[in-house]
Amino acid sequence: LQSAGSRGEQARQLIIDLETRGKQAFPAFLSILRDTGQGDLAEMLIQECESRPVPPQLPDLRPVELELREEKQRTRFPFLTGVESCWISQQALRIRGSLIVMCPCQVYEMKADPCGHCLILNNVNFSRDSSLSTREGSDIDCEKLERRFKALRFTVLTRRDLKAQEMVLELQKLSRQDHSALDCCIVVILSHGCQTSHIQFPGGVYGTDGKPIPIEKIVNYFNGSNCPSLRGKPKLFFIQACGGEQRDQGFVVDCDSPEDEAPGASLESDATPFRVPSGNVDEPDAIACLPTPSDILVSYSTFPGFVSWREKSSGSWYVEMLDSVLEQYAHSEDLLDMLVRVARAVSAKGRYKQIPGCFNFLRKKFFFTCG
Repeated sequence: LQSAGSRGEQARQLIIDLETRGKQAFPAFLSILRDTGQGDLAEMLIQECESRPVPPQLPDLRPVELELREEKQRTRFPFLTGVESCWISQQALRIRGSLIVMCPCQVYEMKADPCGHCLILNNVNFSRDSSLSTREGSDIDCEKLERRFKALRFTVLTRRDLKAQEMVLELQKLSRQDHSALDCCIVVILSHGCQTSHIQFPGGVYGTDGKPIPIEKIVNYFNGSNCPSLRGKPKLFFIQACGGEQRDQGFVVDCDSPEDEAPGASLESDATPFRVPSGNVDEPDAIACLPTPSDILVSYSTFPGFVSWREKSSGSWYVEMLDSVLEQYAHSEDLLDMLVRVARAVSAKGRYKQIPGCFNFLRKKFFFTCG
C-alpha cells in the first residue's frame, strides 16, 4: 500500500485488495470501520470505489503484507468470506491518520468505564507463629500497581495484612459482585508463597497467619461456574510470591546481558518451605468441580519451585518491571507481548536469576484501555 503513491491511490489499492478476498470482504471491512467510530473513513473508501472501474478477480488469494510505520515489522491482513472470518491483525493500518483496529471478534471488548474491578491483597507483616518474615518493599509494589491500574481505568481496592480466611472472604466478595456492566476483572496478590499440590495452577500464597491458599482455588472463584457475570470476559491474576525455595544460579550465554549487584542485605525472597495441606487448611477443589478455565490469565513472578526476589528499597523485580512495561506499552501492545517484555527484563537482573511466566487461557487478544 505504501508504494501505491498518494492517500487516494492507497485507498483504491486497499479496495482492490479487499475485493480479491471475496464478495463479503469489503462490506465487512466497512462495517468494522463504522463499528469503531470511523464512518468518515468508510465513506471515503466508498467514494473511491464508485470512482474507479471494477478490478478483475485474481486467482491467487494470499494475505496482503503491510509494513507498520512505528514498529518496522510486517503483519498480515487476511480478509475471508463472511463477517465472522474477517479480521485485522494488530492496531496497524493508518489512512489519513485514522487507526483501523482489529475486528471485535479477535479482541476482548474494553468499552466500559471503569473497565472493571482490581483487587490488591498486600501482605507485609506476618504473625510470629507463622515464622514468615516481614515483606519490606511490598508497600512500594502496592503503591505502584494502585497508580498503574487506576490510570488504566480500573476501580482499585487494596486490602493489607489479611489472614488466609480474610483473603478468601475478600476474593469471594469480589467474585459474587455483579460484573455485568464491566469488561474485565483483575486480582493482584503480594505475599509469601510456596509450592502446593495442584490440579490446574501451581503454587500457593500465604495469609498473615501462615496458612496457604492454593492459586488454583483463588482463580476458580472467578471461573464461569462461580462467577456468571464474568463469563466470556478476561480475568487477570498477577502473583508476586515465591513458587518454592530453589535459587536459580542461571547459565552462561554468548550474548552480553546487564548484571545488577549481587544479592545483598537489601535483597529478600518470598519463599517458604513446601507444606502438605492439613485437614483444616484450604485445599484445591475436586477434579469434578473444575470447569475449563477459559478467559483466564495467571501471571507469576517466578517459575514454579523457584525464589522471587524483592528489594527493600525499590520493591520486587517483577512488579518493578511490570509497572514500567505497562507505563510504556499499554497504549500500543497486547498483554501477552508486554509480559514477554517483563520476563526479558527480569531475567536480565541480578546474580541470582528469576524468570516470570504465565498460564494463559485467554481466547482473544487483550488490550488495556488507556485513560
